[in-house]
Amino acid sequence: MTIIGANAQSHTISFTNHCGRGTPQLVQNGKVLSTGGSLTKNGPFPAAIAYLQTGNCGLNGENCMIVEMTLQNPNPAKPGSGSSVDLSLIPPHALNVPIHFEYKNGGSCNGKGKTCSTANCNTAFHVPTDTGVQVPCQNNDVSILSLI
Repeated sequence: MTIIGANAQSHTISFTNHCGRGTPQLVQNGKVLSTGGSLTKNGPFPAAIAYLQTGNCGLNGENCMIVEMTLQNPNPAKPGSGSSVDLSLIPPHALNVPIHFEYKNGGSCNGKGKTCSTANCNTAFHVPTDTGVQVPCQNNDVSILSLI
């Protein structure tokens, strides 16, 4: 029996806190995975959120702006199935600090991202239909840097 190829993938989420206060949080399925340190996941990394815990944020980022992310290598048979990252201010989320995110280690996606520094910025979700604010990437092994 011969096994040909493996769909190995790796994604790193890292934070830089320029705020001088608070603690970055990375949460997936109600579990805190990181409190500021970089985290590397081998394999797909779906449905995670990140935010700066400034004291008023709930576990799922309530009362704070969140970075929503799914990091995964695209499936060639399913166009558009790669990574997607966005900022959300959909209630109960609210601006607590400005946030910027960008892809890194992602070839043509490097540096692509969004910044939101006001409660009414047009770069974050305010309602679920604001899908134009999502930043997709169809490259393998992309990582995310979140600047807070």
